[in-house]
Amino acid sequence: MSHIYVTARESGERIDALLAYSGFTRSAAAKLIAAGRVTRAGRPVKKSDLTLKGDVFLVDAPDEPAPTAAEPQDIPLDVVFEDEDVIVVNKPRGLVVHPAPGHPDGTLVNALLYHCGDSLSGVGGTLRPGIVHRLDRDTSGLIIAAKNDAAHLSLSSQLGDRSLSRVYEAVVHGSFKADSGTVDAPIGRHPVDRKRMAVTDKNSRAAVTDWEVVDRYRGFTHVRCILRTGRTHQIRVHMAHIGHPLLGDLVYGVGKPEKGLSGQCLHARQLKFRHPRTGEQISLTTELPAYFTEVLSRLGNKLG
Repeated sequence: MSHIYVTARESGERIDALLAYSGFTRSAAAKLIAAGRVTRAGRPVKKSDLTLKGDVFLVDAPDEPAPTAAEPQDIPLDVVFEDEDVIVVNKPRGLVVHPAPGHPDGTLVNALLYHCGDSLSGVGGTLRPGIVHRLDRDTSGLIIAAKNDAAHLSLSSQLGDRSLSRVYEAVVHGSFKADSGTVDAPIGRHPVDRKRMAVTDKNSRAAVTDWEVVDRYRGFTHVRCILRTGRTHQIRVHMAHIGHPLLGDLVYGVGKPEKGLSGQCLHARQLKFRHPRTGEQISLTTELPAYFTEVLSRLGNKLG
């Protein structure tokens, strides 16, 4: 058994929701709670119980064997671009990119293996075939995968020299005085909660995000973010760091689920890269997904 301590950062959260963004699936969290394996102050909890800020929960989770290789699964894909070297997919929110503890299957990798057969690079290993970069589970948008090792190495090199560029759009809390700006703040593991990232000078790496305002609403702003680096949770951490956490972000944001929104409002809208075989510059852009446009509609009139 593994003992995991989960701390509530805000009051009023359902305990099953708290566990869900601490690395468990909702179904796994429900089973653990039903089995009496989640306790607060030594007493088992119910999944509908609400937390108080500072509550600490002990989760007695069975050790889960790590998967040895991903298996093909027939999961629909929204393919934006594909040839013999690369495939670009418009990933929906909620889809995990690759198998990991708590998510052994049902991932983008499982879908790619079914769609592409043996045509995925092996550089990422048996659990991450073809995967060049990641998107968070609750981030939607464009993600590229390599179909052979040469393409994978080329795309990885482009990530390093920034010729592979990614542009995101997000809805954040609060209003900006300026129309654009840059967050230049190093990111590393949170000193206390190792599942989170944080702006820190300790054991961190340089991280730079350019941002610009798309539209203003009362209490919220629609922003465009351009990554100069690619750190884990970079946009989410940087926006929270400057006082504008993403709408719906339970980890770095306000800590409570937004009505009608099951994850952060963040979409990888544009992707540019140099084709690994031909050298051609490829530029791809998606429409904003339905959940994003619905959020904008709920925010009401633009402030101009």
